[in-house]
Amino acid sequence: MDLAYTPEQQDFRAEVRAWMEANVPKEPLVTLEREHGYHQHVEWERRLASGNWGMVTWPEAYGGRGLDLIQWLIFEEEYYRTGAPLRVNQNGIFLLGPTVMEFGTDEQKARFLTPMAKGEVIWAQAWSEPNAGSDMAAITSKAIRDGDHYVISGQKTWSSRASFADWGFGLFRTDPDSKRHKGLSFILFDLNAPGVTRRPIRQLHGDPGFAELFFDEVRVPVENRIAGEGEGWNVAMATAGFERGLMLRSPARFQAAAARLVALFREHETKVAPAAREQVMQAWMDAQAYAYNTYAVASKIMAGGHIGAEASLNKIFWSELDRAAHRTAMQLLGASAELRHLDGGALNMWLEGYIFSLSGPIYAGSNEIQRNIIAERLLGLPR
Repeated sequence: MDLAYTPEQQDFRAEVRAWMEANVPKEPLVTLEREHGYHQHVEWERRLASGNWGMVTWPEAYGGRGLDLIQWLIFEEEYYRTGAPLRVNQNGIFLLGPTVMEFGTDEQKARFLTPMAKGEVIWAQAWSEPNAGSDMAAITSKAIRDGDHYVISGQKTWSSRASFADWGFGLFRTDPDSKRHKGLSFILFDLNAPGVTRRPIRQLHGDPGFAELFFDEVRVPVENRIAGEGEGWNVAMATAGFERGLMLRSPARFQAAAARLVALFREHETKVAPAAREQVMQAWMDAQAYAYNTYAVASKIMAGGHIGAEASLNKIFWSELDRAAHRTAMQLLGASAELRHLDGGALNMWLEGYIFSLSGPIYAGSNEIQRNIIAERLLGLPR
């Protein structure tokens, strides 16, 4: 693979780097899983939008720059190189946004995409239910048609960003007599609408990164449905493909983590077992391999190809890479690994990252489910 950049791409990198170095907060923001930190991250999204960096691959008409995927990868590399904050609106810009682009009407694109790119509306993902996790076809929450509205009843759980976000998207059963994949519709809803109750779910570190949502006859306009009634499963599978594929976890995220891991190893090299060197090297090589593969996939898409079931390969790789790298960091830190703050008072971001990495093989569809998809759809093995 030739990773030589064109003069135009090099100029673009310089533009991104200059803006990020001038605008990225000098001090880390409070975690976006606390209310104060959430609002700090929303302000960061709006600062990005002021520089027209909200979502660079989107058309200019919807708040983007109309750039290609290689430029997006360059943007992400500079974004993570400067230690910029995590994107609080990732459910919107990386998952819902591409879904609206593909399935939404012109009116829906005009209504939802620009506020999303500008950080004016923050989105939550509402897939899972108490008895429907990786098996989304078991969804039972209902949206019953009543004239030009749906009346939604039911419960969602593990809804990412739902503790503080403005709007949510999810699957609901619009045909109450349907089974499994049939009769589901993809609907957008206001989290502050009458009848919606949020109940934050605290994680291991005590912060509410998720929420349960309860719907008590919530009225949602039919115009908030994406694609046709009963076509929600196909729409959701496209959204899941975006989640497992290129956008949600760019390689720059893991390359930055691998670089920090190398620095951590050098700091502790004289105090750790010789095998630690191999683990660090493996993490660095895996991050590079993921980056090279992503460039190849981006080139394929730009040439007219698409991502299909192979997105499951992608999801397994980055989730296990993330977990392995953070596990290695915890080993390097030794007895201090489980302290919330390290020597000098700095927050132990390796501990935070390690706790989060444990969820990687579960969210976006558990890795066991992804292996079934690979076996059946890529390898042609029997069910």
